[in-house]
Amino acid sequence: MKITILQRNIEWANPQANVERADEAINRLPDADLFVLPEMFSTGFCTKPEGVAESADSETLHWMQRKAVERNCAVAGSVAVQENGKYYNRFYFVHPDGSVQHYDKKHLFTYGGEDKRFTAGTQRVVVNYRGVRILLEVCYDLRFPVWSRNLGDYDMILYVASWPTPRVDAWSALLRARAIENQCYVAGVNRMGTDPACEYSGGSAIIDPYGKTMAECPWSCESEVTAEIDMEKLAAFREKFPVLNDADSFSLL
Repeated sequence: MKITILQRNIEWANPQANVERADEAINRLPDADLFVLPEMFSTGFCTKPEGVAESADSETLHWMQRKAVERNCAVAGSVAVQENGKYYNRFYFVHPDGSVQHYDKKHLFTYGGEDKRFTAGTQRVVVNYRGVRILLEVCYDLRFPVWSRNLGDYDMILYVASWPTPRVDAWSALLRARAIENQCYVAGVNRMGTDPACEYSGGSAIIDPYGKTMAECPWSCESEVTAEIDMEKLAAFREKFPVLNDADSFSLL
């Protein structure tokens, strides 16, 4: 499976402009099975979503559906969503037939006040797509390894993020840690640019189960990179070195 990640600058609170620019980027890129955009790619990371968040049936989601059908691919990324009087940081995964699965971010970023307006998700979501089982995670989730522990139910993790420049060393280290400890591929898609609160420098990368970088975006500029997810190679590695068989058991309350 071929995956392309898009490291983007995001215009604050302007879904139309951000979707148009994402559309232009995907249109000029070669075919891929999956295109992944950053966290809250249509608005920027808004901890005060009133007047900024989109509806659960937004034009942004409709664009993702149209693009997936048009390119016969999956399109993924998170959006600030208002639904039934609540706000969610919702990670959409749109399939080539336009059908949608989503994960609502569990670990809300309390340091930035995300928890004061948004409602945390409670469900772990694994998407089955073209022979790859994909765990959906959002930004701050990366710091919590128990939530993303491989229970033998996935082959790759997608992390979409708005991870600020002062903490990018942690971002890079944790992406590799999650790949190594879970014997899986990891794709981390971070934004770059600025918003009213922070500066972002990217560091988006696709990492193999050994913790080695397969492809990475240049720092501090809009860019896209592509890598091939090799399921035969993953299966052979897990069979030869079955680390997950020796993992500690636990339960999430």
